[in-house]
Amino acid sequence: MANGMEKEYPAGKTLGEISKEMEPYFAHPILAGIVNNNVRELGYRLNKDAHIDFIDAGTDEGVRIYSRSLSFVFIRAARELFPGSRVSIEHSLSKGLYCEIEGQTPMSDEAVAQLQERMDEIIERDEPFVRLTMPREEAVRLFSERGQKDKVRLYQRRPEEYVDLHSCGWLVENFYETLVPSTRYLALFELLYYPPGIILRFPVKENPKKLPSFEEHRKLFEIFREAEKWGEILEVEDAASVNELVENGMGPEMMRVQEALHEKKVAAIADQIEKEKDRARVILIAGPSSSGKTTFAQRLRIQLRVNGLKPAAISLDDYFLDRDKTPLDEHGEYDFEALEAIDLDLFNEHLQKLIQGEEVEIPTFNFIDGKRGYNGHQLKITEDQPIIIEGIHGLNEKLTRSVPRMQKFKIYISALTQLNLDSYNRIPTTDTRLIRRLVRDYHFRGHKAVETIARWPSVRRGEEKCIFPFQEEADAMFNSALVYELGVLKPHAEPLLKSVKKTRQEYIEASRLLRFLDHFVPFECQEIPVNSIMMEFIGGSCFM
Repeated sequence: MANGMEKEYPAGKTLGEISKEMEPYFAHPILAGIVNNNVRELGYRLNKDAHIDFIDAGTDEGVRIYSRSLSFVFIRAARELFPGSRVSIEHSLSKGLYCEIEGQTPMSDEAVAQLQERMDEIIERDEPFVRLTMPREEAVRLFSERGQKDKVRLYQRRPEEYVDLHSCGWLVENFYETLVPSTRYLALFELLYYPPGIILRFPVKENPKKLPSFEEHRKLFEIFREAEKWGEILEVEDAASVNELVENGMGPEMMRVQEALHEKKVAAIADQIEKEKDRARVILIAGPSSSGKTTFAQRLRIQLRVNGLKPAAISLDDYFLDRDKTPLDEHGEYDFEALEAIDLDLFNEHLQKLIQGEEVEIPTFNFIDGKRGYNGHQLKITEDQPIIIEGIHGLNEKLTRSVPRMQKFKIYISALTQLNLDSYNRIPTTDTRLIRRLVRDYHFRGHKAVETIARWPSVRRGEEKCIFPFQEEADAMFNSALVYELGVLKPHAEPLLKSVKKTRQEYIEASRLLRFLDHFVPFECQEIPVNSIMMEFIGGSCFM
């Protein structure tokens, strides 16, 4: 056992049976098990000695298992209530999943209430999720007969002779990862009508016993809708369609159109800033890790130059407090992501003076000795020089408290992919960013995959605290996702993920990401522009 206990059980004992003994050691319901660092469903039977642990609802993996299983019930209930409809799990939104049901019955508050009632009925009956092993060709025939072309195309490229599916009642479907044992585990959820679709809401790991408060993310939703339109332009709707374009030699054309869409969006944001140049003196760019902030800031700078502006840039890093004054996190380590790690008084004093036309000496932070110094970097700006500031706190008003809101233009950037594996299995934005970071950390920081994966939970906590609460404050949003990127990143990321030893805790996440990348064919393209956000991660950027 992970807590150091050694126990003997007769061969054939299931993880679910053993988990009942372990429940007192876990704060939340146990949803799955870990056998020799492999995630297994609670129905898994042990037939030889093993090191086992369990996953509860208060973990990232636990939330994924819960939401994935709840999606299965949602799909089944929708297909029962609205026969012939097309159900899709689109993307995350407002701490839930945005879903759509396209068919003869238009969505309404009444229809959503009926759907919630049907889901409640299925959950109350405590129906089991059963893992099925099926010949791949038989699975292809099953989905072909149903008209689920997205799943057919994806399975036709799979090398395995046999594939795993799941059933719940009459419905047999493919969910590529672990599910809970039965529907009774899913009692806490809510459906919210969010035209034209529905938000499927469920608990978060911080409090698995209560639904989080609903927060409207209308601007983020519009960016996802924009991504959907981009997909239509690119003629891609899922992983299989991207794979087909690459295999048919159309990958470079897809890449060029995608890059053109990015450039057009950057130019549109620059145009918006130019129209408001009399008021927008400070441009603030914020986004989570590996969202492509650095490249975006440089591309925006060039487009602003095209519009006759001459932006100046200030690095927040140079305003860090001396190391001995840096706040500590809950583990007693320096918290460089805390707003209080920045000398806000000096930073705001310099911003005020610059906007008023005064000259200031910009400090330089020495990361080796942890001290701030000065080396004669003088800066003075004119009215046609907006100040570009990139950093995780850019959308937080406290960062630039001395500058009136009307003088600031805020931009939120993230890789908000609309591309999914198929209509039921989505590609989490977080996974795309983690794969980006794995590749970048190795190429430019010398970090192994195990180190990046180990740090990722801390990075995510910082994002939840410092970035996501302020994203709706943005005046503009930029989606840095590239439909072709996972094919490009795959050859770089796979060797790094395979290097994680099975004995390491990080092996579980590395294995999950490898299974995820296995759905994409490699895309080795020599034509990616040197100013592409992609180059920030694989190397060759003209801005690095």
